[in-house]
Amino acid sequence: MAGQLDSASPSQLPHRSKPAEVTEQPPSSLAPAIGDNAGEAAESAASAGSDGAAPPSQESALEASDPRGLDTDSVGAPSSFSIGLSVDNGRDGDISEHGIQRPSSSVSATSSVYQFVEEFGRTYHAYKEGKYFMPNDIPEQERLDLQHSIAVRLFGKLALAPIKTPKRVLDIGTGTGIWAIEFANEHPESEVLGTDLSPIQPDYIPPNCHFEIDDAEDEWVFSHPFDLVHSRFMCGAFSDFPKVFRSAFANLAPGGWAEFQDYYVKMQCVDRSLAGTALERWNDLLLDGVARLGKNGLAVAKFKQQMVEAGFVDVVEKKFALPGNAWAKGREEKILGTMQMMNIMDGLHGISIGLFTKVFGMSVEEVEALIEDTRRDLQDRNIHFYYVVDKYERIWAETRIKGSKLFEVVLSGASW
Repeated sequence: MAGQLDSASPSQLPHRSKPAEVTEQPPSSLAPAIGDNAGEAAESAASAGSDGAAPPSQESALEASDPRGLDTDSVGAPSSFSIGLSVDNGRDGDISEHGIQRPSSSVSATSSVYQFVEEFGRTYHAYKEGKYFMPNDIPEQERLDLQHSIAVRLFGKLALAPIKTPKRVLDIGTGTGIWAIEFANEHPESEVLGTDLSPIQPDYIPPNCHFEIDDAEDEWVFSHPFDLVHSRFMCGAFSDFPKVFRSAFANLAPGGWAEFQDYYVKMQCVDRSLAGTALERWNDLLLDGVARLGKNGLAVAKFKQQMVEAGFVDVVEKKFALPGNAWAKGREEKILGTMQMMNIMDGLHGISIGLFTKVFGMSVEEVEALIEDTRRDLQDRNIHFYYVVDKYERIWAETRIKGSKLFEVVLSGASW
């Protein structure tokens, strides 16, 4: 299936129900598998940029927007790995987007309780207005639920951390709450709490699931520690991931786990078909725009190091390749590619309209024209682009047996 990152060539990869894992240190280049024979070609994501009148570099924008230097050394390419994707030159078994079922957690959203900010025909969170640049309206909620389905299909399950019966679970940046709700249903013995800036979660939820309005970059004041802290796709929301990691570490019970999943937002490509396209320009503007807001779309490249520095041990890093449309060979790859294409197309307006007008001074008409060109490229299966999605599992403390005496190692926050 798409995103199985192992050393086998794509033509040798069987379709499996769960993605294979890779636990590598991140070097500076990406080695994708190309074609039916899966020949590998090194490509530097750091050197891929727009042609012509390009926006300021990601690194310079990050330095300007973040004087503390947080995450700025993560602008390099993701780890080297075999992506397990090959170009489908025969269009085997085309997948229609109309055949993709969209889940929905917003049965009865509580957004009417709050007066949201309205702009560009969209609504945005009112609590800490402007902290997150994406909208929170029904179209965005439906997109978030689709993104959840993509993640579960790509990863194979809700959580990859080897947890069994966690008593207390925290989902930060819960969005529509769909992950928290599904986890609560799967684990009726667990008490699940989801937090977010927007109160857009449904009214009808499992009795062991609760939601609160909260900012995970503020000080955590929970009264009891958690057995699992979960977070997904927050690189556009958090400015200070090391602080979030330290907070998660401090609020985990001994033996607890933290699991973070995120995009490496810089699009990758198995060949040069992305170069010079409107899609590449849009992606570069997105990275530059969020950098000017103090965010880092490449932050995931340093998650492992930063988590270790926060005190976590036994850090496991797993990488997945997610095709951007149905260009890749194989039914599962086409399904995931079609879902991801729909995900990005549905999000184009919400991602671009406020960010590009406010940060770059583009007119609404200019942004809409770029969106139209980008939408056309997203559907072009001659552009062989994909995303790297990283998933990290970290244990906070571990139980060790020395001789006949049991020692519970409680970490103080220092790396060891």
